Amino acid sequence: MGEKVVAGAFDLSDRQQYREKLGQCLAALQRLLQEERFDRPRNLMGLEIELNLAGLDGMPRMMNAQVLERIASRDFQTELAMFNLEVNIAPRRLGDRVLDRLAEELRTGLGYAHRKAKEVDAGIVMIGILPTLARQDLVSANLSDVDRYALLNDQIVAARGEDFTLDIEGVERLTCTSASIAPEAACTSVQLHLQVTPNRFAGVWNAAQAVAAAQIAVGANSPFLFGRELWRESRPPLFQQSIDTRPPELRAQGVRPRTWFGERWIDSAQDLFEENLRYFPALLPICDSEDPEQVLDEGGVPKLGELVLHNGTVYRWNRPVYDVADGVPHLRVENRVLPAGPTVIDVVANAAFYYGLVRALAEEPRPVWSRLPFEAAAANFDTACRHGIEAHLEWPRRGRYGGLVRLPAVSLVRDELLPLAAAGLDAWGVEPADRDLYLGVIEERCRRRRNGATWQADTFHRALESGLDREAALAATTRRYCELMELGEPVHSWPVAAPAAVPSTVP
Repeated sequence: MGEKVVAGAFDLSDRQQYREKLGQCLAALQRLLQEERFDRPRNLMGLEIELNLAGLDGMPRMMNAQVLERIASRDFQTELAMFNLEVNIAPRRLGDRVLDRLAEELRTGLGYAHRKAKEVDAGIVMIGILPTLARQDLVSANLSDVDRYALLNDQIVAARGEDFTLDIEGVERLTCTSASIAPEAACTSVQLHLQVTPNRFAGVWNAAQAVAAAQIAVGANSPFLFGRELWRESRPPLFQQSIDTRPPELRAQGVRPRTWFGERWIDSAQDLFEENLRYFPALLPICDSEDPEQVLDEGGVPKLGELVLHNGTVYRWNRPVYDVADGVPHLRVENRVLPAGPTVIDVVANAAFYYGLVRALAEEPRPVWSRLPFEAAAANFDTACRHGIEAHLEWPRRGRYGGLVRLPAVSLVRDELLPLAAAGLDAWGVEPADRDLYLGVIEERCRRRRNGATWQADTFHRALESGLDREAALAATTRRYCELMELGEPVHSWPVAAPAAVPSTVP
């Protein structure tokens, strides 16, 4: 959820001062770009995974503080609610056996965290939305005891001025209200970072936007919320509605939501930061003492704290990131599209697909975003979230006459995008064995039309058919998911059968 802040009250002058500082930060960013002060290409990627805590019964455990105390590693941090954790993987260079090394590090770190969680009768679950979460779990009393989360909740609630309404219609319909932003904590994601130079930023961001729908189609893993079967990937509508600062009147006026796909292709990273300032009022108007222009005049590199903090409260699915490492500024594209899980090999396969694909598409002589209307990319994203691996997507037709063609997502991925992803991984210098192993996982999902969402839904319905009621079926599905997640085989190979109605005794 971004940088740590200290809770406090804001007076009427704070927002005006913050707006002025944001303008100074934007001017400093423009100067940094003009002076070519950014880091040179280093092909660095990074990864974060948001996690859930659940017991052997499949139910959420509100005990991240106790688990983090036992893990005792800076790689693991709190997230929004007490049943959330986050693990951060140190940046590494794309190339060679990076995918296998990433998988091994994740298995080791998550395995250790899982063992420590078991000491307090909990366990680590990688899943987009924990199926057993109930409305009473997602209340402000269960937010993590961190100043930033309390302050962010207070400011979003104040901006909203009334209860938040959740209204999501998919396989079934969910309608309810919340007095806090706590339902957003149900969304647990994988964030893929890619450090890029300023002249490559727009191409990589545009490519990431274009392929977001394909990522969701093959990687969907969030079909349930509050006991209802909704979209195959229910995180995006939940995220948007659970922190929507707009009452109905502002929505009717076309005011942009803080969680959004975007509305246009871009020419530079500065476009996105300018949009942040133009469209979104500050939620956390906290100013520091840095004068960015003075820092630049003295030959230093400004942190642009206000710009960074504000950017962290605009929830794009592909977000720009400005950061400073070892005294040198750099830019990253943060891809926030994917749900967590189901297994380590699935997570790494999703990463391989993404990193290969954006490399290939960003370097095409005739870019996909010059042939795909932005509105079509946004509609594709919505369609993929609703229908997952069964979605049909619009994509530019190859050949002399061009135009768009609508085709099954599995055909698009298998026939066109996977070869591009393979070429992109080759361009990064990834070992062919790693390339083939992890892209092969994506290919098998397409061949079998099975991802985490389809497995969850099919298993849930088998449980209902076996005689379990809805709550028991969701719990049994979650327990079986956890058992198979621990075994580590990719989700396309998971068997579908009615799960046990009682908690497993398997440790």
